[in-house]
Amino acid sequence: MTDAITLPSQYDPKQTEAKWQQLWESSGVFHADPNHPGKPYCIVIPPPNVTGSLHMGHAFEHALIDVLIRYHRMIGRNVLWLPGTDHASIAVSTILDQQLQAEGTNRFALGRDAYLQRAWAWKESSGNTIVSQIRRLGLSVDWSRERFTMDEGLSRAVLTAFNRLYEAGLIYRGKYLVNWCPASQSAVSDLEVENREVQGHLWHFRYPLTDGSGYLEVATTRPETMLGDTAVAVHPEDDRYRHLIGKTLRLPLMNREIPIIGDPLVDPTFGTGCVKVTPAHDPNDFVMGQRHHLPMINLMNKDGTLNENAGEFAGLDRFVARKQVVARLEAEGFLVRVEDYKHTVPYSDRGKVPIEPLLSTQWFVKIRPLADATLKALDKKHSPRFIPDRWTKVYRDWLVNLRDWCISRQLWWGHQIPAWYVVSETNGEVRDETPFVVAMNATEARAKAIAQFGEEIQLQQDQDVLDTWFSSGLWPFSTLGWPDDTPDYRCYYPNNTLVTGFDIIFFWVARMTMMGQYFTGKIPFRDVYIHGLVRDENNKKMSKSANNGIDPLILIEKYGTDALRYSLVKEVVGAGQDIRLAYNRKTDESATVEAARNFANKLWNASRFVLLNLEGQTPAQLGTPQRRDLAASDRWILSRYHTAVQTTRERIESYGLGEAAKGLYEFIWGDFCDWYIELVKPRLQGDNAKGKRVAQQVLATVLDGILKLLHPFMPHITEEIWHTLHQVGESDVLAVQPYPKVNRRAIDPDLEAQFSLLIETIRTIRNLRAEAGIKPGLYITALIEASAEEAPIFEAGAADIQHLARLESLTIGTGLPIPQQVFSGVVGQSEVLIPLAGVVDVEALVTKLQKEGDRLTKDIQSLTARLSNPNFVNKAQPEVVATAQAQLTAAQQQLTIIERRLQSLSAHA
Repeated sequence: MTDAITLPSQYDPKQTEAKWQQLWESSGVFHADPNHPGKPYCIVIPPPNVTGSLHMGHAFEHALIDVLIRYHRMIGRNVLWLPGTDHASIAVSTILDQQLQAEGTNRFALGRDAYLQRAWAWKESSGNTIVSQIRRLGLSVDWSRERFTMDEGLSRAVLTAFNRLYEAGLIYRGKYLVNWCPASQSAVSDLEVENREVQGHLWHFRYPLTDGSGYLEVATTRPETMLGDTAVAVHPEDDRYRHLIGKTLRLPLMNREIPIIGDPLVDPTFGTGCVKVTPAHDPNDFVMGQRHHLPMINLMNKDGTLNENAGEFAGLDRFVARKQVVARLEAEGFLVRVEDYKHTVPYSDRGKVPIEPLLSTQWFVKIRPLADATLKALDKKHSPRFIPDRWTKVYRDWLVNLRDWCISRQLWWGHQIPAWYVVSETNGEVRDETPFVVAMNATEARAKAIAQFGEEIQLQQDQDVLDTWFSSGLWPFSTLGWPDDTPDYRCYYPNNTLVTGFDIIFFWVARMTMMGQYFTGKIPFRDVYIHGLVRDENNKKMSKSANNGIDPLILIEKYGTDALRYSLVKEVVGAGQDIRLAYNRKTDESATVEAARNFANKLWNASRFVLLNLEGQTPAQLGTPQRRDLAASDRWILSRYHTAVQTTRERIESYGLGEAAKGLYEFIWGDFCDWYIELVKPRLQGDNAKGKRVAQQVLATVLDGILKLLHPFMPHITEEIWHTLHQVGESDVLAVQPYPKVNRRAIDPDLEAQFSLLIETIRTIRNLRAEAGIKPGLYITALIEASAEEAPIFEAGAADIQHLARLESLTIGTGLPIPQQVFSGVVGQSEVLIPLAGVVDVEALVTKLQKEGDRLTKDIQSLTARLSNPNFVNKAQPEVVATAQAQLTAAQQQLTIIERRLQSLSAHA
């Protein structure tokens, strides 16, 4: 006999997880090789902002991806998971601007070069925090390929993309109405606007007709913009006003004559049916202004104050000006009324202030050719495939309704727009009419400019940077070396799967598909797996504003990385569904994650038992059990194991990751730990050497398979146990072992059904013992009144039933004499009975059950009265009512059981 090799008595996730994370990374075990013979499988990480810190959304998303990555690596695919971060123009700029403001200065006083030096220094010292935090998750990424959206390679990709789009006529510079954020003093895209419902006001004003024949009444939620009105519009078919179309009005306060126009954009049912038109400050008004050739008067400075076009209100903040404009209009008799009005106001997602539609000269991508090509791929090839499929329509509808994309941002941190103005043509100033050249660098720009304007030129590069989503849109292929034809690009593009939240289908997913289709001719990923949100303990969306986030690092510290990862994946019920995480904010405890930690401990203790009973032998030394030598319980666990292999593989392949995790939990905790280990103990402790060895072989085989099946979900603990089981050095890792394959010949549905009946019988006897108050260590007798069909199954499993139910004797038959005073339960088509005489004090038991029944009856009467009271049902909090209903249901079920037990005790008296 060889000395046993086993595990420590307690599992320490901190020590184990840190060890394997360091070893995986230092050994390069996850380094991808484009020359690897396996079929490529690639996921590029959704790059977190360099300003961020690990939040529960990251932990959830990365856990899902790592399951897919580890699984596909183990089935023999040539896997690359590429990590990286996004430079987050607006977020970094906000941090730096706040720092400078605290120092009594700003970026303009500092200068662009010094500002960017400071930005890079911040990125190196603080900006990589999230990378170190992500490492705590034990992700199987190839850190040697880590990318940053402003590193040299990706910056060249951005320059190439801009130049190619410009040369194709798909990028242009023009004056257009953009979403302006006064807080960050930058344009923001439609996608960076958060629409909030607010309680505001609707102001009604009179605009007098210039011929003195009366006035028109207009209504607005933004009175300050009336200073820039250049028309009032009515619907051309509105009988109330169409006779006035072509006449003019006198604009109050500004004393400017403006026309009355007819336009189908006007909603006759809104307000009075008359709409003030401010083309420079409203998207619909801008469209009408272009259609009717109206002047466009910009009232706004970039900081949200009014400019010189606002007359006496110049210099005022827009909201201060609003109050003063209303006061002046009221004083001069133009204010008709003010009504409370709930409406939607667009806010800057980053600046957290209401955006201002602003007429501005910006850079745009002509979006329709890109969107139409992407729509063609979706409609003709169903590419990409969305999981779940309901998001396909959302994605498609958005592509259909896209407007040109404003890609310039008035910031310094980011990719500076590669356009150089020939300012020598406009007296050293950049104006709307200043000619420019687009190039890859300053040298190329100078050569282009000289060719057009001669040697005596002065160039100035555009000061703006590109929208962060421009570079992020290239991420699936720029990270692989594009525009060069690199081995990585040839091997791993298109990516296989994009795993992301539904909230950035518009921000990011569609940007990538449009860019990928245009520049590579291919949609950049085959599948888009859309996951839901992690909601807090009250089922509310986590957000900074609500201050209800749950720090994953706290839970990792308390329960371990594997426990957190597994709990997040296991909670998923159906692709794309939100999950809820139980959490106690006072103690920083989570029942959800604690349950996963308990599962890890269960696996650890079961593995420790197996190792102790293998007597130092590895699975290789023990060998494969021969089918002819297997006991029924061996064949059953092997059938259950291969069923688990089959369902787990099928579920992962179809993105049923939560279902796969739950199925493994049930098989490992239930079938293997609770049942097979208990069933096999007599053979391990007996004198039959052959029976013992077969039991050892099966234990080793199934444990090895369990560790491989579970590894993508709980990589650290499975790696640790696997090494001890196989007694191998750290150069061998479970992470690259083959994933189990199903042996369909080992699956025996009939045998599984038979063992389900036996297990349910044992469970029923245990429950009856507990309800009767029989001491756990006491051996008792039992009877099974068996159906003819089930009797052979009970006979074959009699020894297992007796062993696990602690029975001194077990009688199985049909038409058995039934003793007096029994507890009974139905199993399948049969009845299990436990005689109580001589085992328990039956009279005391009856008294106890009657008292408990009386208590439950009173509780039921009380709860029923409460729930029948309209005052309680209508006025109490919904969760209080739900709790009362649940208590009533539970009490009724308990009373039913007690009544059945009392009836059973008296039935044979």
